[in-house]
Amino acid sequence: MLSIAAFSHFYGAVLAFIQTFDISPATLLSIYSAVSVVVHTLGAMNAAHAVMKVKSSRAAIAWSISLISLPWVAIPLYWILGKSKFQGYSSTIQAAYKQHEDLVELAYSEILDYKADLPSEFKTIERIADTFTGLPFTTHNAAKLLIDGEETYPRLLAAIAQAKDYVLFKTYILHDDDIGRQFKNALIARARKEVTIHLLYDGIGARDLPRRYITELEEHGITVNSFRSSKGLKTRFQLNFRNHRKILIVDGKDAFVGGLNIGDEYRGKDPKLGDWRDTHLQLKGPAVQCLQRTFLSDWYWVTQEVPEVSWKAQVAGKLDQTTFILATGPADKLEACSLFFLNLINHSKERLWIASPYFVPDGSTLNALRLAAIRGVDVRIILPNRPDQWIVYACSFSYYETLQQVGIQLYRYQPGFMHQKVILCDDQIAGVGTVNLDNRSFFLNFEVMTFVVKDNNKPDALAFIQDVEAMLERDFERSRLVDFFKWQRKPFWFKLAARVARLLAPIL
Repeated sequence: MLSIAAFSHFYGAVLAFIQTFDISPATLLSIYSAVSVVVHTLGAMNAAHAVMKVKSSRAAIAWSISLISLPWVAIPLYWILGKSKFQGYSSTIQAAYKQHEDLVELAYSEILDYKADLPSEFKTIERIADTFTGLPFTTHNAAKLLIDGEETYPRLLAAIAQAKDYVLFKTYILHDDDIGRQFKNALIARARKEVTIHLLYDGIGARDLPRRYITELEEHGITVNSFRSSKGLKTRFQLNFRNHRKILIVDGKDAFVGGLNIGDEYRGKDPKLGDWRDTHLQLKGPAVQCLQRTFLSDWYWVTQEVPEVSWKAQVAGKLDQTTFILATGPADKLEACSLFFLNLINHSKERLWIASPYFVPDGSTLNALRLAAIRGVDVRIILPNRPDQWIVYACSFSYYETLQQVGIQLYRYQPGFMHQKVILCDDQIAGVGTVNLDNRSFFLNFEVMTFVVKDNNKPDALAFIQDVEAMLERDFERSRLVDFFKWQRKPFWFKLAARVARLLAPIL
């Protein structure tokens, strides 16, 4: 807080500045009045924009009241935080499709050769998936769970070491620590073997990455880019979006996707968070080409270039799993991520198990979960017991009473921080990827999920779903079932803090 002496000093400096320009108090008052009229007019105009454009009526009311009553503060916040659509991305990708029409046709024809003939119970999901992404469910895939960093990182490094033609690597966070340097050295080693390497990281997620790390990669011929949400004047305030995808593709044959970024904390080396629980996925088969398209879209947004890659799908040997790649983001015409998860929740009949580090659902998702529980579905949600983001952590407590009323079981993972993003629907669908159960993943982030669906004629898919089931059961055993009655005995200040945090849910 400013002391009286400090305030007096500041006030004196302001007066001295005014006197430098020899501005009379009357003139100064006129200038302030004119600027105030302009600001309040802008506030009213932005309030009208909020009423027309903001999807949540509650958020629209909050923004419009703030913009009218406190325009000096609310206007810049609204310009940065009030946007829910990512401008420019879709038009850029559409322009790329037209410019590289032959290449796009080749890519789709290769993928469509492996389009799955799904059982009737999946036709609705298939139609929705096609509407959102234009990509089909594909057959002849192999998906393997990779549990925690100690299993995932060696697989990623080994895949890079075996690359012969190219590596496509996208991560949200990239640190210059022990594991970060291992990846840097692995990429440089392949670049020396004339393997083409493209590295893309999120400009916000990897904001602490030192320039020397990037320079060393570039000196060895590796192309490195930062995903930036703002480009040019039209998108200069487009700052509240993130590219949260984590993708590694090697030679168009092997792909990896999931929750792990590149940092030592993902190996449990952050003493504040303890053991880090996460899940990644290794993919082979035509799904790799689907995932490759997702990477190239992000790369083209940044560079307006299309790297030379292989679109020849490689079947996954003896395994045959039906797989779907769901790539979503704030540039989608429809709220694809939110709507797909809503449909998946509504599709559940017996069980719905979800693991997510963050639980800040919008009203529609929360109601869908409650309705599933009321229908008799076994709804279980695993959340971390240790926070990495205090506001999001506090917000999750505000949903306790709502969940308890319908019998939803909430678990808190005990050994350390849990960061995996996994969903299991009945014994039919299992998904692993980057989507958290929060507004940011549903509406503000570029995300990607891999879903494997059960096909009665393909026992390999059922085996994967059973692997996910067994993995989550082990996580339940290492978690504590939340006692909702203990929540009721929490002090008033704690409950108030949780409710205040929930007010920020639309931007968390």
